Amino acid sequence: MEKNFRTLNSIMGWIVFCIAIVTYLMTLEPTVSFWDCGEFIASSYKLEVGHPPGAPLWLMLGRFFSLFAGNNTAEVARMINSLSAFASAFTILFLFWSITHLARKIIVRNGEMSRGRMIAILGSGVVGALAYAFSDTFWFSAVEAEVYGTSSLFTAVVFWAVLKWEAAADQPGASRWLILIAYLMGLSIGVHLLNLLARPAIVFVYYFKRYPLTRKGIFYTTLVSILILGVLVYIIIPGVAQAATWFELAFVNGLGLPYNSGLYFYIIFIIALLAAGLYYTHKQRKVLANTIILCLTVIMIGYSSFALIMIRSAANPPMDENNPEDVFKLVYYLNREQYGDRPLMYGQYYNAPVIDVKET
Repeated sequence: MEKNFRTLNSIMGWIVFCIAIVTYLMTLEPTVSFWDCGEFIASSYKLEVGHPPGAPLWLMLGRFFSLFAGNNTAEVARMINSLSAFASAFTILFLFWSITHLARKIIVRNGEMSRGRMIAILGSGVVGALAYAFSDTFWFSAVEAEVYGTSSLFTAVVFWAVLKWEAAADQPGASRWLILIAYLMGLSIGVHLLNLLARPAIVFVYYFKRYPLTRKGIFYTTLVSILILGVLVYIIIPGVAQAATWFELAFVNGLGLPYNSGLYFYIIFIIALLAAGLYYTHKQRKVLANTIILCLTVIMIGYSSFALIMIRSAANPPMDENNPEDVFKLVYYLNREQYGDRPLMYGQYYNAPVIDVKET
């Protein structure tokens, strides 16, 4: 019965995927929707630089899908729109498998798999996945050239991967799932930062699997999840580019070397530092440290998609917002400084006193 469940789980997942992809392709936007979609289609078709903070991985995927239009430029928009359709359909596939995994843990705890339990588990997966597939907001983004469908796919795959790790956590080599999650995390930065919100859930799954459930444990896990999210958003993403500006200033202004020489040295330095860390922790058999450094390495590999922004900006394409062709402008671009500041807790948008009122 267990083997039958695994087979049916795979088959039903792909059936749900087929329902979703057929629906999305039949209702696909044939041309440009009236908002950011036109910018995304134009920038991905010619690999131009769109609005900050950029979506370089999505642009490369959009460029790949645009190739299926051939020489018929009238079909470019439809082909790039289909990227969202396929990404959204795969999101439904991994959502189905995540639901059946969780439903199985609830329904089949200590007993054996039975026909009734199998129907209940697979049925819950079908209902949950298709309910989301036909929800208004998700369907809306699945048929046009926007980043949200692809971002949802990264979120779905990441959560599915952590469930796969949870099921194999006590087996040798289970850490490969954590490394895959880290790599997907790095790649997702090149699509949309929304995917990073899945990190706290991953930390809690790790805690529930590895440690006994206590109030203190829940409290510390919450702090760790917030800390990880903060490190990613406020240190790694802007900090990597910011550190490159320090090297550039030191090599160009301080040593008088050619422009971008500091950037090249910085890249070599980062690669050497990560390689040395991996070599040392491997030789010393420091498994946890090696896994952490390896996760950081694959995050950096995924994050390197932002090199596309600088490379294409240096080519001066027609659309070149903020002109981020060097590391200084890239920091400005990544930090979205053109949008100004919006204080969330204190300041002009919350409780600043009214001053200098002129009555007319």
